[in-house]
Amino acid sequence: MRRLLVFGLIGFAAQLIDGALGMAYGATSTTLLLSAGLAPAVASGTVHLAEIGTCLASGTAHWRFGNVDWRVVRLMAVPGAIGAFVGAVVLSSISAEAAEPVTATILFLLGVYVLVRFLRPADAAKLEKPTGRPLRWWALGPLGLFAGFMDAAGGGGWGPIGTPALLSSGTMTPRKVIGSTDTSEFLVAVGASLGFLVGLSLSEIDLGVVGALLVAGLLAAPIATARHAAQARQMTT
Repeated sequence: MRRLLVFGLIGFAAQLIDGALGMAYGATSTTLLLSAGLAPAVASGTVHLAEIGTCLASGTAHWRFGNVDWRVVRLMAVPGAIGAFVGAVVLSSISAEAAEPVTATILFLLGVYVLVRFLRPADAAKLEKPTGRPLRWWALGPLGLFAGFMDAAGGGGWGPIGTPALLSSGTMTPRKVIGSTDTSEFLVAVGASLGFLVGLSLSEIDLGVVGALLVAGLLAAPIATARHAAQARQMTT
């Protein structure tokens, strides 16, 4: 019980970060599971199964606050789900010994990036006046495909890759970027989960840990989204 409570607290904190920044739930949670001794494929599969529920809750909350650009979601989510499925199958097909250094490197780089984003909040404020020109489909599709693959293969990466790419384009406000990224991650989580279920046995995944991460994430998702929406309103007044 204490072990599940710890996982729940980590899932709660990870979802707060993810809902506010559009990144880090997978990277934070997967890092914890790896440190607890889980194999990379099992850790990533566990997190992505939990993300099906947390992403649905987070996306719904963002939709209610008007933070979602459905065109971006549509063009990124489907390629992202395909990339995530392939990444999950690839990670499941290699040995834990071979996967550990690759996954650890990806998570380390993602962690450094997320930390930098925390230390530089003013970057988002500079982008509150976007150009209004929509990103082309041929840019969003490959971005979603790559981010989805890295998300499943590394245990995280959809947000850290997709969010800064959309922000740097200067075509969307930060709240739209974060809301669209979080909403599209639902299909990515579904694609990755299907890939892990193909490559792994369901018995290898601790459903208790999945439940702890899921419940904690569901509790945190609306809180994080409401806080971000309030911050966005303050920045535009």
